[in-house]
Amino acid sequence: MKNVFRLIVLGAVLASCVSKQEVVYFQDAKDYETIVSDNSSVNKFKVDDVVSIHVSTLNPEASLPFNLYRGGQEGEIRPEQIDYIVNKEGEINFPVLGNIKILGLSPEETKALLKEKLSPYLKNPIINIRLKNFTVTVLGQVKKPGTYPVNGEQITILEALGLANDLDIKGMRNNVLVIRDFNGTKVYYRIDLTTKESLSSPVYYLTQNDVVYVEPNQSAIKTSALDNRASIAVSIASVLITSTVLLVTRPNR
Repeated sequence: MKNVFRLIVLGAVLASCVSKQEVVYFQDAKDYETIVSDNSSVNKFKVDDVVSIHVSTLNPEASLPFNLYRGGQEGEIRPEQIDYIVNKEGEINFPVLGNIKILGLSPEETKALLKEKLSPYLKNPIINIRLKNFTVTVLGQVKKPGTYPVNGEQITILEALGLANDLDIKGMRNNVLVIRDFNGTKVYYRIDLTTKESLSSPVYYLTQNDVVYVEPNQSAIKTSALDNRASIAVSIASVLITSTVLLVTRPNR
């Protein structure tokens, strides 16, 4: 019986071993190597995005009708500005201008569109636009899975994994899945973080609501299978030991 348990433990140890090739990032990057990449991230507005838009000019009274505010309570210095939500048609209902379609536009493109539409009313308006619901979700073999807010305008997949405290030792680094949704159409990408080519991947920069899933590697799968077999073996051994004890201690009649 002891030999059986020793074999089970030895098998679990061997299965849990992970090679260097499975865990090291950017293995083909050389010392002092310079990589020039035009890879960049430009967020495009999607349905249900929450967008903050503020219009200002040298004349505050002139720009006031083009901003939405929630009525301030007594004693408040300034009322709270209301954000816009992109509806199912990809539009926002903008004061005075009415419905404006921003679906698929970047913040800079939206600024240009608004400036054009505001030109009959305002001179040289300053428009600030910010995406308020920029989050990414990291799941699977990471140390801290969850959904994380993004404060800036862009985030890389490495930064997202950093928010999740990195992959654990049993995460598959060469086949990380990124799920991207655009108005109900889901696109699936795979990225190999063990090579420097990942820096040029279309999902190196994430967009709002992207999901990053890290699969378990073969070591994790084998260990899980061995754990299940070990659990079954322990249960069987427990039953055999209990039966043996009962037979030995049963009084003779």
